Amino acid sequence: NLNSQTTAFLLCKRWALYSVTPLYKFSRAHLKAYAKLLSAYIATEKQKGVAVEVGVELDIKVAVSSLPDLKGSHQDEAAILVQISLRSQASQKMSEEKLVWSGWFCSVCGDDLSKNVPADFICLPVFLANGAESYTSIVGSWFQKTFDCCFHRLAISPLNLSWMAAMWTGCKVEENTSAIELVFSVPHLPQSLDISYAIHPEDAKALWDTVQKTPGEITQEEVDVFMDCLYSHFHRHFKIHLSATKLVKVSTAIASAHCDGIIKFLQSQYITEVLMLLTELAISQIQ
Repeated sequence: NLNSQTTAFLLCKRWALYSVTPLYKFSRAHLKAYAKLLSAYIATEKQKGVAVEVGVELDIKVAVSSLPDLKGSHQDEAAILVQISLRSQASQKMSEEKLVWSGWFCSVCGDDLSKNVPADFICLPVFLANGAESYTSIVGSWFQKTFDCCFHRLAISPLNLSWMAAMWTGCKVEENTSAIELVFSVPHLPQSLDISYAIHPEDAKALWDTVQKTPGEITQEEVDVFMDCLYSHFHRHFKIHLSATKLVKVSTAIASAHCDGIIKFLQSQYITEVLMLLTELAISQIQ
């Protein structure tokens, strides 16, 4: 159960996905110290190598905190939030801080990974970032140097996108007026060409209900049948074989996901379920 502040922070933002190997000797007791060290590191990187003393008042402020409600089981580690704020140089003491970048580590039902690592490591395999890539790069670099971990962009395959389309189609929401949109990229063309395929949510849900055999369970066969039905309907109207293209984006009332590893959470009650799937994808990449 996410609190309203956490929900408001997560929803409708464009989050870039990364997988992260376990962090070595990361301690929740030292979050404030990590914030000061990271703040000095960012300032130094921004000043192109000029050393900055830790603890000195800076235009850049870093906050590192815990999000205890962002977890799927008692075995999961609580999520860690990193935020970067800036003050205008005109009047540092009077001006308000402006949040310019956010990133957070989480693990939702990631027990399989945490069982197999030594005690000195903490497992938070999913990292999500919102803001300038330059800050993402600097923050990632600091964490890698400090906690001996590795960051990798978490791409989403067409197969996983088709699973998301099926799963999210089957989810119940109180007001679902959003069309389900599938975006396909046509290969082997001199210029990029995308095909957008929008389906009314009630029609898609009705189709999925005829395909799914056991409520609450999904099989690869069911996902394949669901997508094949959508492809057949599209071909019947437009004489285009979508099976020859590449699925690159899925948008539903629950969330949207792009193959480049971009996610948006659109329904608060399904944030945990989406993060559970992302955790599974991140762990599979790490292993």
